[in-house]
Amino acid sequence: MHIPIIRHGFILILLALISGLFVPTMEIPRLGLSAHTVGILSGVLLIAVGSIWQLIVLSDSQRSIMHWSWLYASYVNWLGCLAGAIFGAGKSTPLASAGVVGTPTAELLVAVLLTSAGVLSFVAVGLSLWGLRRVGISDA
Repeated sequence: MHIPIIRHGFILILLALISGLFVPTMEIPRLGLSAHTVGILSGVLLIAVGSIWQLIVLSDSQRSIMHWSWLYASYVNWLGCLAGAIFGAGKSTPLASAGVVGTPTAELLVAVLLTSAGVLSFVAVGLSLWGLRRVGISDA
């Protein structure tokens, strides 16, 4: 088990629950609801990753990259959706925002947050799969 990752999972769930209280007051409430949902699911995912941490076989540097990638992707994905909902910047999330577009600065902020979270999500998942490549082979 990796308690720091698990702890961050619960912190993210708490942040998502708190942000969910303000969904009706956001510029794009549907995107706020998406942020709430993304935060809760990302928190649960961090708890799951932390729970199987000891099964993942990686070098120290790979493990560190995976650790920070999971944390960054989880928090920033939630934050990007939340920022879009608060600032009315929905260009990066057209389905959840129903075509609402914010200021260029707000749109750039949300695009950078969501794009970087997406990239680091692939890094986190890729390293996790690589680290689990030998688990259960003898059982097959």
